[in-house]
Amino acid sequence: MSGLDLAELSADLTAFGAGRALDDNVQISLRYAGGARGSLWASQVAPGNENNLMLRVYGTKGGLKWRQENPNELFWSPLGESTRIITRGGAEAGAAAGRVTRVPPGHPEGYLEGFGTIYAEIAAAIVAARDGGGPPEGVMFPTIDDGVKGLAFIEAAVRSSRANGQWVKPSA
Repeated sequence: MSGLDLAELSADLTAFGAGRALDDNVQISLRYAGGARGSLWASQVAPGNENNLMLRVYGTKGGLKWRQENPNELFWSPLGESTRIITRGGAEAGAAAGRVTRVPPGHPEGYLEGFGTIYAEIAAAIVAARDGGGPPEGVMFPTIDDGVKGLAFIEAAVRSSRANGQWVKPSA
């Protein structure tokens, strides 16, 4: 999401439900190349949180916050200034966001449309490759490399948790 390369992680994976084979609560501390830090919490045992996917990024210029439960708004808090709400399809969203916006502003768009956007981006790259060119400018979609990094992340989290939260480096 941030484009930063993960250097190492420390994970605590827990199965709170009796007899559960899979973890239902995950807490992971992250260290990125270059010194940035992050954290991840995912739980299926947090009553009242339904999905509640939230992404937050903080840096030297300010902070960003997005919540899946209200996917049409991104909160941008520039350092030393008031928080601004950037709406999907709004003037401040930018050309890249406008290119993949499917319905007019004011109409909800989100989770399911995200998959449609990924498929459309891949289709645009396939058509361009078939016609002898590279992907159109700005086209973005997950690649095989992203999948390999995701699997390496999971493997490192399991390895770390089994070693009582020891810091480990992902293998990809």
